[in-house]
Amino acid sequence: MIDVNELRKGVTFELDGKIYKVLEYDHHKPGRGKATIRVDVRDLRSGTRLKKKFNSGDSVQDIQLTFRNVKYMYNDGEMYYFMDVETYEQPALRGDVLGDTTKFLIDEMEVKLTFFKGDPLDIALPTTVDQQVVRADPSIRGNTATSVTKSVTTSTGLEVEVPNFVETGDTIRIDTRTGEYVTRV
Repeated sequence: MIDVNELRKGVTFELDGKIYKVLEYDHHKPGRGKATIRVDVRDLRSGTRLKKKFNSGDSVQDIQLTFRNVKYMYNDGEMYYFMDVETYEQPALRGDVLGDTTKFLIDEMEVKLTFFKGDPLDIALPTTVDQQVVRADPSIRGNTATSVTKSVTTSTGLEVEVPNFVETGDTIRIDTRTGEYVTRV
């Protein structure tokens, strides 16, 4: 069992027969009474996002997860296919279960696939990914006195705010935890 005070972003737990992954965590301590813990979670089997509220002192069921290194192969619009680098098995996950992480996936990218009792549940992305800019608004001359940003679209359809000097065709590094621009590569 895990005390709800130990829940943090990325923790996976079981509650009422469903497996959840914590996406956001908020601990609120009022002036009187028990603290409340509010978490945004994603059901790893159905992909639905929910808000859960717990009182301090509650607990949830801890689960044993296994991890394997896999390479992203392709998607058919609904399912995303991976290949285990050791056994060459090809597990698949539904796009709605993966959520926004699909915008960071590029062909042959190595990720860590999470399994629970032999069933694939989720992926863990590397901290940063490099993606090609396919659309960038033109830079406006004279906007260099302050840190001006503009929106660009990458090859996977991800929209990122970048500095004004980034152009179409550039490769940029993106932080997968926040979705923010890191540097031009």
